[in-house]
Amino acid sequence: MADGEVAFLSTLTANTMPAIATGTFEVKVIPLPADEKVSGVAVGRMSIDKQFHGDIVGTSKGEMMTAMTSVKGSAGYVAIEMVEGAVHGKPGAFTLMHHATMKAGGDFALQIVVVPDSGTHELLGLSGTLAIVIEGGVHSYQFDYTLPDAA
Repeated sequence: MADGEVAFLSTLTANTMPAIATGTFEVKVIPLPADEKVSGVAVGRMSIDKQFHGDIVGTSKGEMMTAMTSVKGSAGYVAIEMVEGAVHGKPGAFTLMHHATMKAGGDFALQIVVVPDSGTHELLGLSGTLAIVIEGGVHSYQFDYTLPDAA
C-alpha cells in the first residue's frame, strides 16, 4: 500500500464512527394514481410509509417505482424514502435510495444506501447501507453506517 493510501485510511478511521443499528419496522405500501406512461413499459408507483423501532426510532415516507415483465416473478423497483427520527439517539433525517431486482425462481437482489450528504442535525455526514429481512411476516433491518466522529 502506498504512503498516500495509508494516510487516507488513517484519516478515514480517525474521523468516522462505524456502527450497526438493528430493529424492526412496519410498512404500508399504497398504489398511487397512474401518471403519464411510457409506451410499452409496465411501470407502477407506490407510496411507502414506515414506522421504525429499535436502534432507529422514527418514521419514513417515500415513493417506489416498479417495473414488471412478461415473466411471472421477474420485476424490479427503485425507491427514495426520507427517514426522520433518531439513530442510536442521534436526532435528524436522511434519505435512503433503493434498487432491487428479482428473477422468476427466487433470485432477489436488493441494495439500499444513504444518499450522500442527505443527513441533517446530528446525522450530518451519515453514510451507510441498510439490509431488510422479512421472516414470519415481521420486517427487520440492519443498518451498517458511519458518522463523522464528534470528538
